[in-house]
Amino acid sequence: MNSLNTKHLEALERANQEIEAKKDRIAKSRYRLQYHFMAPTGWINDPNGLVQYKGEYHLFYQFYPYASSWGPMHWGHAKSQNLVHWEHLPVALAPSESYDSGDVTGYGCFSGSAVVDGDELVLIYTGHVDGNMPQQVQNIATSTDGISFEKYTQNPVVDHFPVDGTHDFRDPKVWQHDGKWYMVVGTKNDGKGKAVLYVSDDLKDWIYKGVTAESNGTQGDMWECPDLFPINQNHALIVSPMYGTQNEKPFYVIGEMDYDQGIFTQGVNRTLDYGFDFYAPQTLVDEKGRRIMIAWMEKWLTKMPSQEFGWAGAMTIPRELFLEGDILKQMPVPELAELRSDYKKLDALEVTDKVTVYEQQESVAEISLDINVNETEASIFGIQLRCSADGKERTEILLDLENKEVVMDREQAGCGEKGMSKAPLAVKQDGTIHLHIFMDTTSIELFVNDGEQVITNRIFPDEASRQFNLFTKGGKVSVNSIETWKLDSVWK
Repeated sequence: MNSLNTKHLEALERANQEIEAKKDRIAKSRYRLQYHFMAPTGWINDPNGLVQYKGEYHLFYQFYPYASSWGPMHWGHAKSQNLVHWEHLPVALAPSESYDSGDVTGYGCFSGSAVVDGDELVLIYTGHVDGNMPQQVQNIATSTDGISFEKYTQNPVVDHFPVDGTHDFRDPKVWQHDGKWYMVVGTKNDGKGKAVLYVSDDLKDWIYKGVTAESNGTQGDMWECPDLFPINQNHALIVSPMYGTQNEKPFYVIGEMDYDQGIFTQGVNRTLDYGFDFYAPQTLVDEKGRRIMIAWMEKWLTKMPSQEFGWAGAMTIPRELFLEGDILKQMPVPELAELRSDYKKLDALEVTDKVTVYEQQESVAEISLDINVNETEASIFGIQLRCSADGKERTEILLDLENKEVVMDREQAGCGEKGMSKAPLAVKQDGTIHLHIFMDTTSIELFVNDGEQVITNRIFPDEASRQFNLFTKGGKVSVNSIETWKLDSVWK
């Protein structure tokens, strides 16, 4: 073992000892989720290195094990057989070298991706050190067992930012096409966010191709976590944009990719998730050919009630992506059905005022709601979830047919952040609106009309707030059916 990886091993050992000392206490703390991925302790943000290796799914993530606030970034690591039950593994990367470590807090192994190259699992990540010139560089680390990683002795593999970018140069996403490796990296210049493209034969020597895509002037002045991938006969580009110092909702673009020229031609541009708590999504293609996406279920610079208990951050449920026309739909992976129990179904009913469907709805549940718009007279109606007995605490999902929007209102949702999330709403061709809701102890993910629109939010209600109501703001609402399931915990 060379001296470089000796320092890395020492940094990993310190991080893993910290996790071991705290994990049991954290596991029993307040606000822990039941079927969403969380770190055993500390802070997490972006998912990294989402990959399938030797038949197992691997999830790496931005991780600070020493506190519940952001700090020098490590790569946490977990694996799964089914995308639902996760096994925590030792920390994969820790800051230890001149290109990813320093004497102040502004350093670390920042975001990136993972690929399988023969028998090796290869991590590609940004090393960041405040004050370095350049400040951000791209590096690799390899493993033959999927657990222990060695940093490449000739890192960085990209040691300077391109002429089209700036020192903000991070989050490499790598994929293979026609026998070559391609890498997009997020950057900015001239007031525009950009994704720059590199090509390599061996993941070590990279040739700069140029700007593959950039902001049209309305898509942010810095692009983080770009993810460019083929889907159907097109390509999709997913970007997490920044406007100044503010991170905004990720968007997707459907377009065409010219690999010879290194140019992605933008077509339609849409918001990926309309909630407050969805950022830095990353995708993989698994052995079944599915394009699967996971995102950080949190947002920068927000109140996180779990921090006082020693942890912060979680991931969304895994979602399979489908391109229908120019709409990128998101559907919860079917493996989540393994968690279902206590099935209940209500057939056709009419709502003319407020109706309590369940006085004690499970707080960890899946709900499927089908509304017959053709037989509905009301223009504004909806549901209340995690509602207290006196109605003062609640999260509302409001359907506004007149303004053609769906709203998730968490103004009265508990002790966390407030606000209303709004998404476009359309009636399906058969005259219905379908809502598919995944509710955990401190989160709600709403899928509208088979994932055509999605809203993801964290909520922090009182545990006793469990009432499930239907309501209308004038006129009859016709409901075809309501199906509910309790969802079991994936954590021991």
